[in-house]
Amino acid sequence: MVVLGSIHAPSALSPLQKIVSSSDNKSLVLGRRRTIAFGSSAVVLASLLNLHNPNSNPPLLHSAFAQQQDELQQQEDRVAHLFQESSPSVVFIKDIELAKVPKGPEDRFMLTEDENAKVEGTGSGFIWDKFGHIVTNYHVVAKLATDRSGLQCCKVFLVDAGGNSLYREGKIIGFDPSYDLAVLKVDVEGYELKPATLGTSRELHVGQSCFAIGNPYGYENTLTTGVVSGLGREIPSPNGKAIRGAIQTDADINAGNSGGPLIDSYGHVIGVNTATFTRKGTGASSEGEFCNTN
Repeated sequence: MVVLGSIHAPSALSPLQKIVSSSDNKSLVLGRRRTIAFGSSAVVLASLLNLHNPNSNPPLLHSAFAQQQDELQQQEDRVAHLFQESSPSVVFIKDIELAKVPKGPEDRFMLTEDENAKVEGTGSGFIWDKFGHIVTNYHVVAKLATDRSGLQCCKVFLVDAGGNSLYREGKIIGFDPSYDLAVLKVDVEGYELKPATLGTSRELHVGQSCFAIGNPYGYENTLTTGVVSGLGREIPSPNGKAIRGAIQTDADINAGNSGGPLIDSYGHVIGVNTATFTRKGTGASSEGEFCNTN
């Protein structure tokens, strides 16, 4: 996956960032579980061998295993807390084609609920500020950005700071296809939002932990984990120009994740989940997820 990025992050590494994920797209937690599982086998083997050693001290082995379990629980608690704190800033976007041109704002709202309205795509985004500005990928809202018929609209599903769910029509107020970025505005009068916390991508290092939150295949609030697999990548933009400085990660990013945030171990946004590339050749294939940082 590729992540768009030119956001700048803290240089100090958290405990989460010091843990290296496996290279086969497994999560950090699962990788840690494998370590614990292997460790437990070693404890059993050592205990069997120590049956013939009168000078052995089995309680020490059990203590070491208990410590490993405590460390795993702490790691899982950190990831769970990270998701709980960050997910309220992530939104779900639906691209909709109306069955007919609305006569006014109220009619437009009703037409989005019409059974004849067609959902043409889904994506993700994140809350930029308390005024209802939403950052997403341009390709998520491209039809709305270029619409001349009045039939295109998008619905943004979000939660406020109190955990109340709501949805609003998203008005596009700016976009740049060259960087695959767009900004929507939703009316949130009377609601308090929780904007995402911005970080930096300038001092990222390959191997640091990262987390993607989005709505793949329409499944809301999905978390995937991984590491920064590469930096300074180049990917194509929707208008064919090159986007330079993208982040490559092994955190799974699928259809519907586009526009959502890639965050670091502090919960800071370090990129915008943008694209998944798969290259297939004779007898070999490769896949990468990328995030825009610009």
